[in-house]
Amino acid sequence: MSVTRYRRFLKLCEEWPRDELKKGRDLGTFLRQRVAHAFREGENTQISDPEKCDQMYESLARINSNFYREKFPRAKDTSFTGVTVEECRVLLSTGSMQNMDEEKKGLWKTLMERFSSKSPEEEKGPEK
Repeated sequence: MSVTRYRRFLKLCEEWPRDELKKGRDLGTFLRQRVAHAFREGENTQISDPEKCDQMYESLARINSNFYREKFPRAKDTSFTGVTVEECRVLLSTGSMQNMDEEKKGLWKTLMERFSSKSPEEEKGPEK
């Protein structure tokens, strides 16, 4: 029975899309890592709780097949903020997140320089 479960999860991983804008942070990558961890021995893996494993597979399969999207259709493809799905994807992309981190570093550095008792030249120390 473990062989069937393993193959079902592998097929689900193949079908699950990867979001290239979120390298290493998307659900598809996370799912692949969890399946690899849970089935370390491949088809020979012994599953301690088969019912929980089947339930988890069924839940993920429903999400992947857009079961809930079809069951509960949205009137509009925007949120209460008015941001569209595509705008959300761009904002949450790895590139945008890195840009935000750089902006935060810029602000932090500015504040440190402004409130520091030493001048930037003094912090570097003597040149050799």
